[in-house]
Amino acid sequence: MDHRSEIRDFLTTRRARITPEQAGLPAYGTTRRVPGLRREEAAMLAGVSVDYYTRLERGNLSGVSESVLESLARGLRLDDAEREHLYDLARQANKSARPARRRTTPAVRPVVQHLLDAMTDAPAYVRNGRLDILAANSLGRAVFAPVFEGPPNLARFVFLNPAAQEFYRDWEQLAEDVVALLRGEAGRSPYDRDLTDLIGELATRSERFRTWWAAHNVRLHRSGVKRLHHPLVGNLSLAYESMELTADQNLRLNAYSAEPGSPDQQALSLIASWAAGSTVSR
Repeated sequence: MDHRSEIRDFLTTRRARITPEQAGLPAYGTTRRVPGLRREEAAMLAGVSVDYYTRLERGNLSGVSESVLESLARGLRLDDAEREHLYDLARQANKSARPARRRTTPAVRPVVQHLLDAMTDAPAYVRNGRLDILAANSLGRAVFAPVFEGPPNLARFVFLNPAAQEFYRDWEQLAEDVVALLRGEAGRSPYDRDLTDLIGELATRSERFRTWWAAHNVRLHRSGVKRLHHPLVGNLSLAYESMELTADQNLRLNAYSAEPGSPDQQALSLIASWAAGSTVSR
């Protein structure tokens, strides 16, 4: 991935989505050569010169101060995820040396696996920024059984396995979220070889992925509801929380739960009983 192109395309797409009316600017005339704001309008909103803004939008964030980044975020109306992505891009641009493109070996500390195993009533797993599932508890493997039929990577499952569109009842929204998560990870780790290979594979094999990837959208994915169609119990809705493991760089623990006494809770208990029986039979 070309880091300067990442910066350029991100800023260009953010500028293009804002109309002068939304920014509180007068829109003179009816014909505009560009969608959204012009560069000089974006520069004015960010409180910088047009020449300086043009330099930023051409992909040069080296030496940019935090105050300029904040002004740029306000001027382009970035949300929390987009602001975080802008800072990630700036951090990479200001590193003194480009790191080697290393492949990383996934590893989860034993104490983290013990924690997962202690969560007997909540399906849970640990993933990295590339959406590889590195560890899970028994109930997590049972609830997300279709994902674990191959090497468990959520992005590959969502875009390359036809079963995903039946398993995830809100597949399209989830798929867009997956692309946005990978886009954010690309800003944090532009030289991660495994990430680059994954994005290349998905872009080559999935037209939907290519289309959404070009939008340069990023999102935070910390809590919400997953609506599944489980092969054993049918429809299932689970609330989830995604929590950073602060002692492990770039790892998150995702845990799911159902409303106590609800049909979803009963279905979850049935899956747990089935998983326990399967473990005993093995």
